Amino acid sequence: MTLTALSFTLLFVMGTMMVSIWQKLGLEKDIAIGTVRSAVQLLVVGYVLQFIFNADHILYIILIILFMIAVASWNAAKRGKGLPGLFWRIALAISASELLMMGILLGLHIIQATPQYIIPISGMTIGSAMIVSGLFINHIKQEVQSNKGEIETLLSLGATAQQAMQKVRASSVKFSMIPTIDGMKTVGLVQLPGMMTGMIIAGADPIIAVRYQILIVFSFTASAAITSMLLSVLIYRLFFTAGLQLKHPQ
Repeated sequence: MTLTALSFTLLFVMGTMMVSIWQKLGLEKDIAIGTVRSAVQLLVVGYVLQFIFNADHILYIILIILFMIAVASWNAAKRGKGLPGLFWRIALAISASELLMMGILLGLHIIQATPQYIIPISGMTIGSAMIVSGLFINHIKQEVQSNKGEIETLLSLGATAQQAMQKVRASSVKFSMIPTIDGMKTVGLVQLPGMMTGMIIAGADPIIAVRYQILIVFSFTASAAITSMLLSVLIYRLFFTAGLQLKHPQ
């Protein structure tokens, strides 16, 4: 794709902004900022990846993966204001799922140990884990607020914090997994995922593209589930004081 052809895609953005102005939706500023940011970020990432691929050094791979985990954790932690230490717990959960996924993929020689494989797959799994983390935190806060009477009653009857939060934790894990599970059910029928589509457009055999997409779907699901389950263990105690009194973060 030439730069000229790429520039024509701005017509989609401009059309959307014009509709927003016409309908007085007030979205044009956010759309403009998002357009500029996404373009700049992707161009920068493209040059960074080009450098890393050419260098082919393990240190650069580790650094960019740590950077992705940090950004993902920071973004998800924004949804949990009032919960101290949330960033590090999210980072730990995402890091654990990333280590497990990469350990299996590389240990069983499912993918090659090169930046061209490790970085894109890591980015997609970390991104999936970030979305699950945000959904989990949003839901568990709402569930604690909605069930505070039941939780406090259980505590007064001698239940531990873990026992009092069991129902809330299970509900939050299930809720955070809904998009991932729904995506698995409809992949190939409703949507052709990005990696598979990209490979086909680049000229790869569709069957080979499908195999890689199956790998990504399974990795996504496992990463999402592991992250959500780990968060349910690491986070629930943040809703209590040292004396097991229920807190109500904003």
